[in-house]
Amino acid sequence: MIIRELDSGLYRLRIISSSSMNENVFIVAVYGVSAAERDKMKKKSVEKESVTLDPAVIKKQNDSMKWYFNDSLIAEITGDQNKICSDDECKERFRDRLKLDHQTGSLTIMNTRTTDSGEYKLENNRSRISIIKIFSVIVTAVPDSVAAVVVVVVVVVVLLVAIAAVIYYRHRKSTQERQNDTMDHSHDQGNGVDSVPLSEWHSINR
Repeated sequence: MIIRELDSGLYRLRIISSSSMNENVFIVAVYGVSAAERDKMKKKSVEKESVTLDPAVIKKQNDSMKWYFNDSLIAEITGDQNKICSDDECKERFRDRLKLDHQTGSLTIMNTRTTDSGEYKLENNRSRISIIKIFSVIVTAVPDSVAAVVVVVVVVVVLLVAIAAVIYYRHRKSTQERQNDTMDHSHDQGNGVDSVPLSEWHSINR
């Protein structure tokens, strides 16, 4: 854990039994990275966006590649097979938000959340050589200013819809009233009844 360049070298595993001894040899190479390279491995994202961790290596057919998030295995490529989130904790955390490129070994985190921030480690095993790359991911929340603008836009849209509804209602009501007046006038004329001022009506009755 927390590897350094000084950890590079030859590692031997000896398995000794009463009748035999087997030995496995591993070569570990830890490469230092420049400041520019470290900046490339720092991935920044805003919530809901996607971020891709690209190992920038040529993957060979028999390579074994494992991705870890804070030392927990989250994705794996072995030969032609690949796995994403084999345990419940990983499935709960990432839930269909991880995409693994079988050709390049790159890992994409979709619809990012602030809880996705942390250290992602790629362990690339080819033959007896292990190459490890570490990526630092920082996911920030949506800025308050952006959220405020969204709220204002929604409020304005709602107000415009309400105003349009009121104007439409008044226009429709006014149109119906004019239609009713026209119908009443036509009905009076059809019955032979003329409109007479009230003062003249009293004079006629006298």
